[in-house]
Amino acid sequence: MSGVSTGLDVVVVAYGPPDILAGALAALGPGYPTVVVDNSSSPATAAVVRAAGARYVDPGVNLGFAAGVNVGLESFDDPTRDVLLLNPDARITPAALERLHDELRAHPDVACVAPAQHTPGSATPARARWPWHTPASAWAEAVGLSRRRLRSSRYFLAGAVLLVRKAALAEVGTFDERYFLYSEDEDWQRRALGCGWQVRFCPDVTAEHAAGGTESDGTRLQLRLHGAIERYVRKWYGPGGWALYRAGMLFGQALRWARYRGERRRAARRLAGLYLRGPDRCAQQAGAVPGPQRRRR
Repeated sequence: MSGVSTGLDVVVVAYGPPDILAGALAALGPGYPTVVVDNSSSPATAAVVRAAGARYVDPGVNLGFAAGVNVGLESFDDPTRDVLLLNPDARITPAALERLHDELRAHPDVACVAPAQHTPGSATPARARWPWHTPASAWAEAVGLSRRRLRSSRYFLAGAVLLVRKAALAEVGTFDERYFLYSEDEDWQRRALGCGWQVRFCPDVTAEHAAGGTESDGTRLQLRLHGAIERYVRKWYGPGGWALYRAGMLFGQALRWARYRGERRRAARRLAGLYLRGPDRCAQQAGAVPGPQRRRR
């Protein structure tokens, strides 16, 4: 297809309404080899994928995001072709994707790049990069220093629209399947930095992202998010680091409980309760995530 890179493949891990996925595939267009891993095993999703000319893969079970990405990556074995990871609720045009790929190729020490994001139908920015989750970051957040930390360029890129260099994947490895949803992007980028790679935010390239568009249950989303953060912090900082992170979160929520009223106060109390009980354990008990077991290959 004229104007479309011949060195780029696309992996989409699908779950939720098929019309959302249809919008993502339509915006991307037919010019890129695309595989959709359908964690919902939905005939309607299969029809949408085939109508768009993409390859459909049904793993037969909800693998979560990390394992779903790895299944998709298995479909592409050419080491010269980079890979776009695209959420079903995200939209990027071919022109924007080509600019993003140009940025990646212009910086050979960069493992992955991500565009700026905005919510659909609005110019309101959506968050596309985040401070690393560390014991210190929990305390920085508690006392209101998180924005200052983000300006210091110490961040990881959100995985909703993430263009990954294939050579970096070969060196760093695939995504850690102990993460069901959330934190797998942060973990991979942390491993990439350890191998000497960099990550790069590209504010001059934009994409749409309806954050949470495939998850309508706010309680399950919160369980999955904070359960994944616990797994990440425990992996990289051990039990002692997790104890410090947890204490910082509890301190921050206590301050919010004392400061706010109404729903914001209730939200602080709920989150504090989650951290008192242990978010990963709560997520598993609620069936929001499976135990930290890898997919058998």
